[in-house]
Amino acid sequence: MSAEWAAVVDQLDRVAGRFWEAVEDRCPGLLPERETQVILAALGRLVDGGDDRPGRLALLTVLGRAYRSYGLRPAHGTLIGDALFTTVARHETPLWTPRVVADSERGWRRAWRLVEWAAGRVGDGPAWWPTEVLDHDRACDGVAILTVRPWRRLPHRPGQAVPVCTPRRPGRWRWLCPANAPRPDGTVELHVRAVPAGAVSTSLVHEVRPGELLHLGPPMDTGLHLGDERELLLVTGGTGLAPLRALVEQVAAAPDGRRVTLVVGTRTVADLYDAVSLDKLQGAHDWLRTVPVFSHDPLAEPGERGDALTVALDHLRPDQEVYVCGPPAMLAGSRLRLLAAGVPAARIHLPDRIPWQ
Repeated sequence: MSAEWAAVVDQLDRVAGRFWEAVEDRCPGLLPERETQVILAALGRLVDGGDDRPGRLALLTVLGRAYRSYGLRPAHGTLIGDALFTTVARHETPLWTPRVVADSERGWRRAWRLVEWAAGRVGDGPAWWPTEVLDHDRACDGVAILTVRPWRRLPHRPGQAVPVCTPRRPGRWRWLCPANAPRPDGTVELHVRAVPAGAVSTSLVHEVRPGELLHLGPPMDTGLHLGDERELLLVTGGTGLAPLRALVEQVAAAPDGRRVTLVVGTRTVADLYDAVSLDKLQGAHDWLRTVPVFSHDPLAEPGERGDALTVALDHLRPDQEVYVCGPPAMLAGSRLRLLAAGVPAARIHLPDRIPWQ
């Protein structure tokens, strides 16, 4: 842990303690003291309004679930808002811009309405799962594979997305899809690519180490879930591989006779970051075929060159369910191309339930 980060965490601990005391004085027992730091950082980030839409939805998913979990009501908004801004105004903190204080009343009313809106849509259950990082593998340039273990089992299904937060970036939540079906030991594998201006992804790839704490929010559906027993054509690019690999593991856990073709698109061979796991899966199951595709590798075989969806269409067979997951440039136009190739709309699955990246 760097000295700078340790100082920020220590400062947040002190401010969170004063925030909890302010809430406790007004309404004893309303918020649990042990979780106040996460709550304070999330509320401050929401009022600050610095997230893009996917990040905002991840944050609201967590806060909406917390609202339900703690039995909050609309009337609690004023009480919590007063405690929040009294604490932040009186104690210096580097976590939020001056707008959190300067625009406190109007910004807080807007933020609290959003939390109430989210609470009506996220269902019941824990707001987050404290999680230990067990392993951190820099799989290729800019990509890391994290193996983590929640302190209590995370009830996720293949294809779902979960909000993820590191204490190194308090209050910032980002969507990630577990790359595995549920395991007996409860571990979860996360694939992360560091993106420009992506504070959370950059921290997860370049800074986080085994033994550190993360928080995982409630799993949410993205539209990537298995339906009937039709054969599957899975098309992926970048870390969009994660949820589709989880679907492959789901089939492997309960083989039903269907055949699966997994087309994995990258720029070069060096970018095929999960090659070992894919080779193991294909070697263990004769119903699985993996097809690597390289868009910018002159040494690739002719049949492996091009963009992933174009090559995938060469493997398209009647009655397949088609799943596509990857970066925005890959997803743009995918549905129209598949429709033009004769795939019925009901058999096309893209991550369109939650706008995550």
